Amino acid sequence: MANLLLVEDDTTFSKLLSNFLGKHGHQVKVCSNIKEAREALRTNDSNEAYEVLMLDYRLPDGNSVDFLKALRSEGNRTAAFIMTSFHDVRTAVTAMQIGAFDYITKPVNPEELLMVLREALNKSETGNVKAAPKSKSNAKADKQALEFIEGKSKISKQLYEYVRLVSPTDMSVIIQGESGTGKEHVAKSIHRLSKRSSGPFVAIDCGSLSKELAASELFGHKKGAFTGALQDKIGQFEAADGGTLFLDEIGNLGYDVQIKLLRALQERIIVPIGATQQIKVDVRLIAATNEDLMVNAANGDFRDDLYHRLNEFKIEVPPLRKRGEDLGIFIQHFVEKANEELGRNVRELSKEVMDVFHKYDWPGNLRELNNVIKRLVLLSKEEVATLSALPAEMITAMEYQQKPTGSDLKALQETHEKEMIEKVLQEVRYNKSKAAKLLNIDRKTLYYKIEKYHIE
Repeated sequence: MANLLLVEDDTTFSKLLSNFLGKHGHQVKVCSNIKEAREALRTNDSNEAYEVLMLDYRLPDGNSVDFLKALRSEGNRTAAFIMTSFHDVRTAVTAMQIGAFDYITKPVNPEELLMVLREALNKSETGNVKAAPKSKSNAKADKQALEFIEGKSKISKQLYEYVRLVSPTDMSVIIQGESGTGKEHVAKSIHRLSKRSSGPFVAIDCGSLSKELAASELFGHKKGAFTGALQDKIGQFEAADGGTLFLDEIGNLGYDVQIKLLRALQERIIVPIGATQQIKVDVRLIAATNEDLMVNAANGDFRDDLYHRLNEFKIEVPPLRKRGEDLGIFIQHFVEKANEELGRNVRELSKEVMDVFHKYDWPGNLRELNNVIKRLVLLSKEEVATLSALPAEMITAMEYQQKPTGSDLKALQETHEKEMIEKVLQEVRYNKSKAAKLLNIDRKTLYYKIEKYHIE
């Protein structure tokens, strides 16, 4: 049984959801807005802490992406996923960039909900700081995490040529690429092919660390060093001794922590917070970012000396839309993986599905592809996955990609009008009387335009 926090302002839907999850053995606390959710988190007994946050996207006092971003900046790492009825995959990508585990769209499919919840609970058990000891219980997970899918495209061959080139060295590496491109996979590949492969691989998501806790997480602290330091804590630098430390989204680290990090890299020593004794560490550092750290350094948002210390070797991980020749390879891999995890027997994707996959721009990259295929396999009872099992937001995104351009003034005006109507409808939560009033048209005209533009 898991302890869940559901933040949803639709009382009918929240009752249905909490009853459904209750029948599957879970305990659900329901809040209808962000203020209530904050209070529930504040007063929650530490012995019965919430294991997963289930967040509706639009709430009366804000949206859950901003709420989750605030929680992560405060050091709250509880696994969370977003529920949204607005078919906007880019919202979901943004959510995952700031720390959401996944997202699902409404109407919620029960099997998909249980699958996402089960995976979120697994993430909650392992935590956001992931070491890679060679235990038998994690052997299968380690094997999957370190699978080396190179691809056949020219850009992929160059990527893994660089990986093989830098791996045997002890150089610090910056891995740059969009969210979801597989930067941690590249880091693990470097570790696996290095002389440190028998040592630990420790990964830290810097985006989920608050400024107050970042130094403690990296370098450790002594009991009583600050309020809440109830016992000694070993930092992740020390935990990674003899191996590799991977800092994901390193650009989120505060300036003070950057200074300590630079010293640790240059002198190979750390000093836990509240301690006086220095600790020697032997760690190779790999950093990842979806930003251009050189630009950040030039703007004063990242220490210039730390950037140059980290940038002994840089690897650019290409977005999925630039790896067209590799798409089939990734699809096959994720289908096989999903079949094994979900007990399905999907052998191929229909031609219509493949056409959508090849035309879609994949803003969430490999992470999004993996999630879409997992849903596709879950909802497919036959050996061939069809278009009906695709997420609705993908079809909507495809329609936006095919917007008219150029000098077709009428088409451009209609596109703008459709976007405006959709935006207003969302803002008033689909109250058509309010929408018509804001748009300065009558209800009859609004209904006509909703039908004309196929607005759901």
